[in-house]
Amino acid sequence: MLASLAIRDVVLIERLDLTFGPGLTVLTGETGAGKSILLDALGLALGARAEAGMVRAGQPQASVAAAFLPPADHPAFALLAEQGMAAEDEIVLRRVVQADGRSRAFVNDEPVGVALLRRIGTTLIEVQGQHDQVGLADSATHGGLLDAFGALEARRAKVAAAWSTWRSAERALTEAEAAIAAAQRDEEWLRHAVGELTGLAPVEGEDEELAKERLHLQQGERRAEAIAVAIAELTPRDRRSGSPARALREAARALERLPPPNEEAQPAIALLNAAQEAVAEAETALTRLMSEGGPDPRRLEQVEERLFALRGAARKHSVAVVELPALLVSLKERLASLDAGSGRVAELARAAAAARADYTEAARALSEARREQAAKLERAIARELPPLKLDRARLAIEVAAKDEGGWGPDGQDRVTFLVATNPGQAPGPLAKIASGGELSRLMLALKVVLARGSPVPTLIFDEVDAGIGGATAAAVGERLARVAERLQVLVVTHSPQVAARGIAHLQVAKSVRGERAETRVSQLPDAARREEIARMLAGERITDAARAAAESLLADAR
Repeated sequence: MLASLAIRDVVLIERLDLTFGPGLTVLTGETGAGKSILLDALGLALGARAEAGMVRAGQPQASVAAAFLPPADHPAFALLAEQGMAAEDEIVLRRVVQADGRSRAFVNDEPVGVALLRRIGTTLIEVQGQHDQVGLADSATHGGLLDAFGALEARRAKVAAAWSTWRSAERALTEAEAAIAAAQRDEEWLRHAVGELTGLAPVEGEDEELAKERLHLQQGERRAEAIAVAIAELTPRDRRSGSPARALREAARALERLPPPNEEAQPAIALLNAAQEAVAEAETALTRLMSEGGPDPRRLEQVEERLFALRGAARKHSVAVVELPALLVSLKERLASLDAGSGRVAELARAAAAARADYTEAARALSEARREQAAKLERAIARELPPLKLDRARLAIEVAAKDEGGWGPDGQDRVTFLVATNPGQAPGPLAKIASGGELSRLMLALKVVLARGSPVPTLIFDEVDAGIGGATAAAVGERLARVAERLQVLVVTHSPQVAARGIAHLQVAKSVRGERAETRVSQLPDAARREEIARMLAGERITDAARAAAESLLADAR
């Protein structure tokens, strides 16, 4: 429900803070006091068009904030969730209008577009006035209202589930047909690619292992080359140049031929002999290293051929080497779907046809139930019209079949509320056939019957009693009170019979301070309510008889 309304610098309102409770709240005041300004201000918070003229003269901006306390399962919370906005117990819609007409919108102090503000607002409040109607005048809401009246939610949910199943089956069929068509276009290439990759037989992670092995083999090749060079250095390069070992032996023998005593040469001879042994040992060690494990040149060639083949295939198919196994699987699946495609498509076509049949059967049952409930709703509305001075009016509910292109999760019907206000007149759309006062009362009759299923928790009626009085006005007041037993109702009224029905009574008055007019709203206690209702009965001069009549109206309302 609407919990509070804060208005700042809107036309004649400087500062206004109102709180609202459940049930029926009435707003009264003399003509021109500013009751319409209140509704216009609320309209700003609900996403209505902003104009520079809404800003109070001499002020830079106007602002309106409307706070709501909807039930936990209210659709407004789903709209907030769609936008990624945190859901709170309270939803505050706020609008700021600059003096140049530009405006900003906020929901729970987060900036939003006006379109979202309007979407949320339509789920929270419904306004029924003589000139602007929101909610029942929109034929898009009629199907849901009829279903709520007839308790058809379970049937509608069954239709929605069947619709979802049918749509999913149709999508699966379409995707399969598209896949087969694409595969058939590429069949020759597909078979060649599968054969080529099958022959290559890529293994996941193979390229990384091959790269490691290639590096290892390349390092082993360089190792063998180094050993070979070392061995070559220890062997004679030609006949005239001996090996290092031979040169060492010759040097030692030359020293041994020195005339004795040659003790001074012994250390050098010992070192030469040791060097001969070291060279011999080095040559033996190098020979052993060479024989132990040189790389297999053929293996390096094989590794490189395999690695380059994998990389070439990856470039050809524009994928990473690691993705080649998955690509082969995918291409095989496409080829398999092509080979078994006709059978799969036929199976999916049968499933889609069965799902369509299930949907049409569920929708047909819903259509029959809607026509049955439409007749009941017409009779229920007809009973409410005569007391509202609409005894000549007739509500007709049209349940018309849509073309298949219009079918949806809510069924195959277009539900439209039509009205004829005079005998012999063909029923037409609500907003076009009835006059302002007739339409407001017709909306009231509809709300009396449909209040149980209304998803909108707050209703506003603007002068629903225009042009009527006496018993008709009393009937309007009684029906407003009945609607207010289920929903929060705010009504702007000039009728004392209606005003006496209110649980809360707000008086709108205009005063002049200096050269500036100002609109104020006061919450009336019981004694002041009696005076206000007496004024509505008597006019400018309030008599004791008017006060007594006002007291009688208030007593009857209790």
